Parts: sequence; C-alpha cells; structure tokens
Amino acid sequence: MVAALSALSGAAPPLSGALSPLSGAAAPLAAPAVADAVVGWLWTVALFLFPGIVAAGLCAPFLAAERLRALFRALPPTGRLLPSYLGVSVGLSVPYLAGVVLTVARAAEAGPAWSSGFLLTALLGAVAVGLVAPAVAVFGLPRLGLNWDPTGYGVSTYLLLGGAGLWYAAVAAVPLVALAVGMALPGGY
Repeated sequence: MVAALSALSGAAPPLSGALSPLSGAAAPLAAPAVADAVVGWLWTVALFLFPGIVAAGLCAPFLAAERLRALFRALPPTGRLLPSYLGVSVGLSVPYLAGVVLTVARAAEAGPAWSSGFLLTALLGAVAVGLVAPAVAVFGLPRLGLNWDPTGYGVSTYLLLGGAGLWYAAVAAVPLVALAVGMALPGGY
C-alpha cells in the first residue's frame, strides 16, 4: 500500500511557486470563523427581538378592540396590522433591554447590584410603556396627522390604551422582577 501511495505522489505535478502552502490552508479556516460570527450576530438579534415578540403574543387579546386595530393600521406600513403591531411591541421592549444591558455593563458584579438595576429597569420601563406610550398614541399621533380613533378619542380610548400599556408593562416586568429576586438571594445566580 505504501508503494502505491508513493507512486501516486510522484505522479502529481509539482506545486507552483505562486501559491504558498499557507494560503490554501487559511481559506478553509476562514469559513468557520465567518459562519461563527454570523451565528453570533443572529443569536444577538434573536435575543433582542424575543422579549417584544413574546409580549406581542401576550398582549394580543387587546387587538379585539377595533380602536387598537385602527391604531396599528394607521402606523407605518399603513394599512398593515401585523407588521405595525410587531414593530411597536418590539419597540416598546427597548427600554427594558437597554436597562438590562446597562445594568450588566455598569454593575460591578452579579448579585444585589444587578437585582436593584433590574428592579429600577422594571419601574422605569413601566412608566415609559404604561404612561408615556399611551399618551403619545392619544395626544402625539393626532398632532402628526394620524387620526386613528374612529370613536373620537373618548375616555374609553384612554382607558383602553392605559390598560394595554399597563398590561404590557406587567408582562415585561415579571421576568425582570423574578431575576431581581433571584439575584438578591444569597448566592442567587
């Protein structure tokens, strides 16, 4: 068998001087590195989209109200309910994600510092999502020319948007509060 291999190696043409032996070896090594980087970025995007998509699913019962469907149809892309709804749901998760990232980046170590940061994130996110977002929908959007409420922005519209905003805030706060409690426990991570 060794004789057959040595005969085959003698039959192969010599390598040209234009290609160095390392250039051929580096190309196969680059493909896994690029694929690994792409997979890492895809996981990062998925982790940032996941909270908003879960919240969208848990808040979907509010779409039974025609007024909320009219709101999402009025938002870009105009006339399309699902893309607008998912876009707003993912957008409303940004304060929570930013708070978690800032907490992890700024706290010295995991534990009580992370716990207080997660609780503060849940509180500030609840204010942003439960109070500011409904106020923007009722007062800001009509001033921008997006008159979306077919009933004329009555008290029931305020209550519906406030209830939806507070429900979203509660849905987003539950995992943060659970993490905060776990981090506050002795050895809680």
